[in-house]
Amino acid sequence: MRPTFWIASYPKSGNTWFRLLLANLARDTPLAINDLRHDSGTASARPVFDEAIGFPSALLTHAESDRLRPRVYRALAAQASAPRFVKTHDAWTRTDTGEPLMGGPDAAAGVILIARDPRDVVASLAHHMERDIDWTIAFMADPTSAFCGRVDRQHHQLRQQLLGWSGFNDGWMRQDVLPIHIVRYETLQADAVATFAAALRFARVEASAEAIARAVDFASFDRVQAQERASGFGEAPPQLHHGGFFRRGVAGNWRHELSAAEASRIVAVHGATMARLGYGPGG
Repeated sequence: MRPTFWIASYPKSGNTWFRLLLANLARDTPLAINDLRHDSGTASARPVFDEAIGFPSALLTHAESDRLRPRVYRALAAQASAPRFVKTHDAWTRTDTGEPLMGGPDAAAGVILIARDPRDVVASLAHHMERDIDWTIAFMADPTSAFCGRVDRQHHQLRQQLLGWSGFNDGWMRQDVLPIHIVRYETLQADAVATFAAALRFARVEASAEAIARAVDFASFDRVQAQERASGFGEAPPQLHHGGFFRRGVAGNWRHELSAAEASRIVAVHGATMARLGYGPGG
């Protein structure tokens, strides 16, 4: 079995950027951003799941799908012919039968957790979901929050339980089933070459300094933003009518986008987890 590594992150924390770095690692020219989906999997992708179980998952409840997910992830890992990096916005949870949703050590060799200051996440997620800041702050504090969790429609992805920003990050950090390597968005932005190289070492991926530097250049924010302006981005949500998926990508921009009261509300809810990740109240 070739190793699978989950790339886990609360939404709008840098997962797509990290996957672009990986996808550009062995290239001589920049990857077209709309080819990213072919180079990197997504744990919640319904078509892959349906093919694996042999019938439409639309016939299943969320809980029934969850019971099958560990088995599917183990089977996909066993079939892999090359190392795999798979995106997930799923929090670390267990099914109603007590199994780790993500399949445990037979489904993955480890997890790269990408974390970002929740004050910056709020502004980015509000833009992404076309909601206001107050609604988004409440959503990120809600331990029952989920993506694709409604039951009155067919979502294009399986349900992803988020558990709120703190619940998501705490769950992955506290689980003791898989080795974990934490990448902070801010550290990746400050020194992408060194931070990316450390993550590759964790995943036992060999790459030259030249290849890493080239991948960082190919996946630079200016480059991918220009690509999105020219051709759009297939992973952007359909409701995103203004701006773009690659919006600003600036660490600490919450100081210009949030009021002092809004920032204080976020710290009041998430301060303990922020401290564990090295985020102080002042930034």
